[in-house]
Amino acid sequence: MPSSAPRSAGDPMVPAGRCPADSPGSAPGLAGGAAESGPRSGANGTRGRSAVGAQLRGRRFQVIAQLSVVLLAIGAAVTVIVRHQGVGSRPVPAGAATRPVAAAPLPLLGTSPATPSPSTSASPVFRLPGPVPSAGTGRFGYDDRTGPIMGEAGRVQRYRVAVESGSGEDSGGFARAVQVAFTGPGSWVDSGRLRLRQVAGKADADFTVYLATARTAARMCAQGGVDIRIGGRPYTSCRTSGKVVINLDRWRRSVPHFVAAKVPLSIYRLYVINHEVGHQLGNRHERCPGKGRAAPVMMQQTLALKGCLANPWPYRDGRRYAGPPL
Repeated sequence: MPSSAPRSAGDPMVPAGRCPADSPGSAPGLAGGAAESGPRSGANGTRGRSAVGAQLRGRRFQVIAQLSVVLLAIGAAVTVIVRHQGVGSRPVPAGAATRPVAAAPLPLLGTSPATPSPSTSASPVFRLPGPVPSAGTGRFGYDDRTGPIMGEAGRVQRYRVAVESGSGEDSGGFARAVQVAFTGPGSWVDSGRLRLRQVAGKADADFTVYLATARTAARMCAQGGVDIRIGGRPYTSCRTSGKVVINLDRWRRSVPHFVAAKVPLSIYRLYVINHEVGHQLGNRHERCPGKGRAAPVMMQQTLALKGCLANPWPYRDGRRYAGPPL
């Protein structure tokens, strides 16, 4: 917050009609501080008044000089502080850490946000703590904003973004995460034959990206003929006709082998979006091309990496990166 300007050295606060030395009993030579109120006649009286006046003037000059020195010292100290910190700046506490990338807000309308640099994260998030709702209301809230067109050429495919009520997630935040996955660099639009754009919830769209609780995701996927259960529990995400369904469990918890390998949750989120949207675009599952190499985005990385390294992007260095068909 801006602070008031420092008072100049020539503006001492003195009550009107008084000087700092005008307090009763301050003048030397007046016993007990009692002043002679009436005029005096004769030479002695004149000389007495002249001597007292001289003493008062000298005392006032000394006090004013002392105040000037103090005010000048304060002004110099303020100048040093302002020059050191800058006007309006706030000092940053030593050791203060920035927030993890996953929590950073990203723009949606009118801009194409770049993927934040991993170096800005002091402590990467691998999974979110706390319980995850296993079931919601089954109803979805849509992000009603229209986003920029992502990609340089090709047909524009329009998509909507929706989050299940009761999931504890925000449709705007999920929409931003989807946009980051579609913006790249390295996303599907890097093919040069595809463009993507988010539209409002009631607009016509080619597909919708849903964030659903595990039970709702299982039901939606089963309706499209896809079983996402592992060990009897809804585990993976899926794509059915016109629907990309992201399982809230995976969205918040990632998967054990990603966590063990210290792969940030933000990377898993990019992967799961690009993998399921890859199915929407007509791509099938692929295998690891070799130990120590990047996993293709169409590899089922949610189940295992099989010697490959986690990778969320379908394009690398501007070229399609793929593995052997499964």
